[in-house]
Amino acid sequence: MILTKREKEVFELLINNNSTKEIAIILGISEKTIRNHISNVMQKLGVKGRAAAVVELLKINEIKI
Repeated sequence: MILTKREKEVFELLINNNSTKEIAIILGISEKTIRNHISNVMQKLGVKGRAAAVVELLKINEIKI
C-alpha cells in the first residue's frame, strides 16, 4: 500500500502528538481535509481508528517513529 505524500505528512505529524487543528495549521489546509486524509488511510488499511492505522503503517514501514 502506498500513501500519498500528503497522507504521509499527516500521519508523521499525527505520531508526533499534533492535533488535527495543529496539523491543519502546519500544512495550511482545513481540519476537514486532515480528517479526510486520515479517513482515507484507515479505509486503505481496513482499520478503525487512528491508533490502529498508525500501528499498521509502522508494521509496513510506511512511516517511522
